[in-house]
Amino acid sequence: MKRLILLAFISCLAMANTQEASAQVFSTKLKITVLNDLGNVVKDAKVTLYASEADYNKEVNPVQPYKLTDSKGRVTFKNLETKSYYVIVRKGDMDNSDGGEVISELSKGKVNKANIVISDGV
Repeated sequence: MKRLILLAFISCLAMANTQEASAQVFSTKLKITVLNDLGNVVKDAKVTLYASEADYNKEVNPVQPYKLTDSKGRVTFKNLETKSYYVIVRKGDMDNSDGGEVISELSKGKVNKANIVISDGV
């Protein structure tokens, strides 16, 4: 009887750890690729996400600390809620103020992808 109870307890622990691990593996992510107006990737662009239009307009309360794009122009934000986000991308005189400020609602447990084009606004 003790063995049966111990076996049941170990099985419950194993299932709980498996569910927790799968939740971590399948977190909602957003991978953004930053391009210039010629379609080339932009390295070291500063990407900031906001959860609301008000925060975006005031540039306060980012969802996570900003990230800089890698050599392929990409950043990934992890553990996000399934909602729309506002994004500001800047590098030097270039930014995304000509469009592409809103990312549509993310799909839960997936790597969501978006391309953002930045230009000098001229």
